[in-house]
Amino acid sequence: MKLATGCVANCFFALMLFNAAASALAQGTARSATPAVERTPDNNTNMETRNIGLAIHGGAGTIERSKMTPEKEREYRAGLERALAAGYEILKRGGSSLDATEAAVRVLEDDPHFNAGRGSVFTSAGTNEMDASIMDGKTLKAGAVGSVQHIKNPIALARLVMEKSPHVMLDCAGAEAFAKANGMELVDQKYFFTQERWDALQKMKAAEKARASGAGKSFIITDQDRHGTVGAVALDKDGNLAAATSTGGTTNKLPGRIGDTPVIGAGTYANNQTCAVSCTGDGEYFIRTAVAHEVSALMQYRGMKLQEAAQTALNAVKNLGGEGGLIAIDKNGEIALPFNTNGMYRGYVDTNGKFVVEIYK
Repeated sequence: MKLATGCVANCFFALMLFNAAASALAQGTARSATPAVERTPDNNTNMETRNIGLAIHGGAGTIERSKMTPEKEREYRAGLERALAAGYEILKRGGSSLDATEAAVRVLEDDPHFNAGRGSVFTSAGTNEMDASIMDGKTLKAGAVGSVQHIKNPIALARLVMEKSPHVMLDCAGAEAFAKANGMELVDQKYFFTQERWDALQKMKAAEKARASGAGKSFIITDQDRHGTVGAVALDKDGNLAAATSTGGTTNKLPGRIGDTPVIGAGTYANNQTCAVSCTGDGEYFIRTAVAHEVSALMQYRGMKLQEAAQTALNAVKNLGGEGGLIAIDKNGEIALPFNTNGMYRGYVDTNGKFVVEIYK
């Protein structure tokens, strides 16, 4: 019985040793099958944000379908589509969101249908004064220019300020001197003359004169006559966000007036942690409510989703009596395009690469 008991004990001990060895061997095999370099949180983030996204706008206001000729509507839609194509082609090739937003805005600046660059409105002095800004959501670097008069593409100068100067904003003659020093060609003011914008100025002046004299003559002044802005927001394959905005300001504005467009946090903002935003509308109200940054702050500190944050920020403008809209894209590629007017020239590329262009509410 003692021998039998000893044998049982020895067998049990041997069995335990065998199981322990087999377990260790299995664990070693599993470890050897695991890659030596594990995915970092940054790599995972990039995998999650590999979708690209782009949205643009060409201004918000009272845009009525009944007063838009089919030909004019085709021209506006074509301009928006060209801007989308320019920006999206860069993103599709793996380019940066900064390059994409700048490219899209440049196309709109070159199109006289939109109030930026070539199609800029006139000041009360009969001059064109343009504002623009651009912001990198990865670094929070930004560049802006105000009241420039001889820059064909103000958005390009805004980026130059961001990348080649220690400043965020330059204006007037100083901005143009900086442009020239960095090899940017200045153009004559005649480049910005369009008959439609000149006629709008004359209409505004006539309306002011009639009101002052008490003549009672009425003039129909549309939002198209008064103001407009262009902008773009984008998300690239690396998960980086960017925003860019450009404008000629408001018709009949006082020389030297600067709106929300070049004010970082008011008309333009981008932060990889939240979203990229470009605004359009009554600039003074967007400055007072810091709309572009407000969208980001509501997401970061209140935990709001993009759509809710964008609408909440825009509501603050309306509560003060202002009108306009904005475009925004978040770090996941979600897009918001709210506005509180009859229409907003806008467009985006969906996740399937389909171009969507809209004008009316």
